[in-house]
Amino acid sequence: MTDTTAGLIQLGLLLAALAAVYKPLGDYLARVFSTEKHLKLEKGLYRLFRVNPDAEQRWPTYAAGVLGFSFVSVVLLFLLQRLQPLLPWSLGRGSVSPAVAFNTAISFVTNTNWQSYVPETTMGHFVQMAGLTVQNFLSAAVGLAVAVAVTRGFVRAKTDRLGNFWVDLTRGTVRVLLPVAFVFAVVLVALGVVQSLKAGVAVTSLDGSPGTVALAPAASQEAIKELGTNGGGIFNANSAHPLENPNAWTNLVELFLILVIPVSLTRAFGTLVGNRRQGYVLLSVMGLLWAASLALIWFSEANADNPAALAAGASMEGKEQRFGIGLTSLFADTTTGTSTGAVNGAHDSLSGLGGGGPLLNMLYGEISPGGVGTGLYGILVLAIIAMFLAGLMVGRTPEYLGKKLGKREVTCAAIAMLAMPTVVLLGSGIALLLPGTAGALGNSGAHGLSEILYGYASTGNNNGSAFGGLTATNDWFQSSFGVAMAFGRFVPILAVLCLAGSLAAQRKVPETAGTLPTTGPLFATLLTGTVVLVAALTFIPALALGPIAEALA
Repeated sequence: MTDTTAGLIQLGLLLAALAAVYKPLGDYLARVFSTEKHLKLEKGLYRLFRVNPDAEQRWPTYAAGVLGFSFVSVVLLFLLQRLQPLLPWSLGRGSVSPAVAFNTAISFVTNTNWQSYVPETTMGHFVQMAGLTVQNFLSAAVGLAVAVAVTRGFVRAKTDRLGNFWVDLTRGTVRVLLPVAFVFAVVLVALGVVQSLKAGVAVTSLDGSPGTVALAPAASQEAIKELGTNGGGIFNANSAHPLENPNAWTNLVELFLILVIPVSLTRAFGTLVGNRRQGYVLLSVMGLLWAASLALIWFSEANADNPAALAAGASMEGKEQRFGIGLTSLFADTTTGTSTGAVNGAHDSLSGLGGGGPLLNMLYGEISPGGVGTGLYGILVLAIIAMFLAGLMVGRTPEYLGKKLGKREVTCAAIAMLAMPTVVLLGSGIALLLPGTAGALGNSGAHGLSEILYGYASTGNNNGSAFGGLTATNDWFQSSFGVAMAFGRFVPILAVLCLAGSLAAQRKVPETAGTLPTTGPLFATLLTGTVVLVAALTFIPALALGPIAEALA
């Protein structure tokens, strides 16, 4: 079987699996966040934390819950790392340095999972399980809660209430993430992913010298790492490591987990707003962008003409033999089209245009199909911008899903849209001016610029993947990436919650002959064009000096 055939078979199986669960999971998600019934376990948690589950919140209170919960999570995760020698299953590993502990705490709480350390030698099993894995669940649940709150802004009318953050957080964790992750952790163990509390196992290398292979409770973290679109690996090689992703079947399962919730959320959105065709349009735009990027990456890697590829007969540098070009391209496209950041190959080794594909996915705002929750509210922001542009062209106040889009709504959408480009371009520009940056790059010229741009795009979008050539361990990158992760996560959340509050306070506007329909190909084309136009106008100069220049060299 050729590499291309294997890749096409896995692509077909992936699409078939997503299509099979789209309706049942999407409708289940809609029921989870619309029912008034509470499970017994949930009631116990509410009593323990003194939460009134029937008391709904205004958007500032909802936002305060998100920020307060995230702040406490950062502090606790920071302390866990600093106190590691005192904890069980520390495996004799010392306290994590303050800079790395700060960066890692911000990273996992913001769902970025950027890792500037070697997990096998830095983190013990307790910190991995009680700290990092727990945040994999909770950070994903926060994104899911915000997406649901924004959806309620379109559904409700003449109210200042968006739901209860603590209820949404609990339901997303207890009813969605925990059960699905548990099932697929067992599946991954059955397929060969390691699950062990041992520090490692002694081995003998081919030349007869002794060595040790690190072990870890990988399957349980791998499941939620992908399902929650987190991406932080329990091994340094991430999903390229044979103990995290040993074969094509585990690769397929992990790809499915990355996409299943973001894709199904479009069905849930359509169900909640009372018009499933609205969700189908959003899904079609997400799918088109995802497919176009996959075609670009796959074609570029299969036809690379750089010296290494020509000498070897194929562009296999930085790729695992068990995956090849097809499965590596599919994984790279999927992980950067969402906010996952997991990798099964070295993105730094991709060709000029091949590396530009993952970078462009992030610069779109990671909406193809985006992370858990973040993809849905991200594309809704761009839908509002698209309707605003359409309103300017025809000279009338824009509407979307029966809500007027006035100054307040468009301002909130613009803030959410501009937060990421601000940190990416400012961070990259400052880094280029610093004299120490050149020593942190693995390459000079256009590829070196791509490494810097990719680093800030990854952290500013809460993705977490990296061009392997950038050594981001100095104080500037540790601190600036931490700021980029926090800014890129919480500024859009505050903006979209403000947007949701403004929409919920409005009354529904009936459709008229002048209302632009948002359930057909015209709106899908307008939305796709807006996504591409925004990225092109914002980033084309930087892309021209980076991946485009490298591809043309």
